[in-house]
Amino acid sequence: MPDPAPGPSTPVSAADHELAAALATEAGEMLVALRAELAGSGPATLKREGDRRSHELLMARVATEAPGDGVLSEEGIDGAARLGAARTWIIDPLDGTREYSEPPREDWAVHVALVVDGAPVAGAVALPAQGVTLSTATPSPWPSAVPDPPRVIVSRSRPPAVALAVADALGARLVEMGSAGAKVAAVVRGEADVYAHAGGQYEWDSCAPVAVAQAAGFHCSRIDGSPLVYNRPDPWLPDLLVCHPDLTDQVLHVTGR
Repeated sequence: MPDPAPGPSTPVSAADHELAAALATEAGEMLVALRAELAGSGPATLKREGDRRSHELLMARVATEAPGDGVLSEEGIDGAARLGAARTWIIDPLDGTREYSEPPREDWAVHVALVVDGAPVAGAVALPAQGVTLSTATPSPWPSAVPDPPRVIVSRSRPPAVALAVADALGARLVEMGSAGAKVAAVVRGEADVYAHAGGQYEWDSCAPVAVAQAAGFHCSRIDGSPLVYNRPDPWLPDLLVCHPDLTDQVLHVTGR
């Protein structure tokens, strides 16, 4: 097993877990309403307004509820202040913008996570079109047994070679899905068993999903088994592995442990 990510030195309270869940849920409900309000306006408008309004809502709420904390948002302007903060919120206001712009697709999400000492210590992934929020406030049940055959998630349009290699090694069947948040949520909810990605993402794509998956007992790491570290100067994260703990050794054998 890989070495664990650095543990937090700053206390994290139940209120932080609850805040992450509340913010993700609130932004998601707004996005569902906005989708209905802008019905027929076209994908470009849905993408632009969804990103903008969710970002503005979340920034205002974090400023009110967690003043003094750092923030890294996909839709914000990054700065050095978050690197010196004891606590930093990493947010994706709308994960799966394309999926959101294609009603009635449900595979899009809102990510809100709190990072301390490089580790996601609280987080939530809202799946607003499904009426679901997964969070560290109320972790999902511990993983049940792996089915036969196991299920490996791939993107609908561009299945990554690493995922196909894992599926071949496990004799798994492929499950197609959209956003990163929806993919990790599918693993957590028992709808899939492995999500291996090597095409590169940003920290906001995986931080909240990793917080939720770890709280539920799933393995989360880089694809070589090394720890995931967040709130770095460069938010680019080359790869990611989230999988059922019973499959960890088999998957890492394929992905480069």
